[in-house]
Amino acid sequence: MELRQLRYFVAVAEELHFGRAAQRVHISGPALSQQIIAMERELGADLFVRDRRSVRLTEAGRTLLADARRILSLADDATARLQRAAARSTPVRLGYVSWLPDDITTLVGRAADLRVDDWVLPSHTQADRVAEGTLDIALAWVTAGQVEERGLSAHLLRAEPLHAVSPGVSSTEPVAAQRISVLVDADESAWSSWNRYAREFAADTGARVIAIDDGGITGDAFHAHVRRIGAAVLASPKRHTAALPPSLGERPVAEPVPLWTWSLLHRRDDDRAGVRGAVDALLAVARARAWPAPPAGPWWAPADDPHLR
Repeated sequence: MELRQLRYFVAVAEELHFGRAAQRVHISGPALSQQIIAMERELGADLFVRDRRSVRLTEAGRTLLADARRILSLADDATARLQRAAARSTPVRLGYVSWLPDDITTLVGRAADLRVDDWVLPSHTQADRVAEGTLDIALAWVTAGQVEERGLSAHLLRAEPLHAVSPGVSSTEPVAAQRISVLVDADESAWSSWNRYAREFAADTGARVIAIDDGGITGDAFHAHVRRIGAAVLASPKRHTAALPPSLGERPVAEPVPLWTWSLLHRRDDDRAGVRGAVDALLAVARARAWPAPPAGPWWAPADDPHLR
């Protein structure tokens, strides 16, 4: 006997109806009936008493049912153990843009063998890499449309409030969104996600848009733009490699708080145990640390954000 035949037999024994059992095991009624007849011939005993109105187990069928359930349970347990072992031994490739939890491999733990990809690339590029299969999961900023177009699933891992940088010392005194400036860079290949976010934020809040063409969204060039503008400028979520100069300070933004959402992405049809384990582990940590929670006051996210609308 084969395992699939035992599954067919158990389905009929529990349903006591060939039609319902056939639906449960996803084969046709006649095919299921033939499989049961083949089992009975192989065993040399009738397993069911059939008439036009009912199906009943014979004494031989009742004896086999207990053994069949044990055998299938053992087979399912063995399959689950092998899948867990495979999940641990097959690396799950993770890409990111700028934010990455410091202890991410520890956070995932035994759920998966996590390998952080060395290529730190823009959000839209990392989303494309997940869709094409060169990454398994990624932390990136995406719109709902991008998620749908690429056949991805997006889970909110963190809602990050963005701050402003302005001349002077750092302060906890908020600056109103309508009083800040946002930089938009000419290089769409590198900054398309940020540009889209910044333009929509300005359109909704009245912030001032300033066009640049030197990649000064981050680093020393960003600090130079803040000094040139002489007013508060929204800082991108891209981590700055250059230290904040003494002449500049950070301030929170309010009315509303701009939120940048970090999505944990994977292919919608990817049901591998390692990917599921890594995603579940990271989402559990995010909930425990309240990363996805928006602030209490008024906040803003783009209209096509996949999480906060």
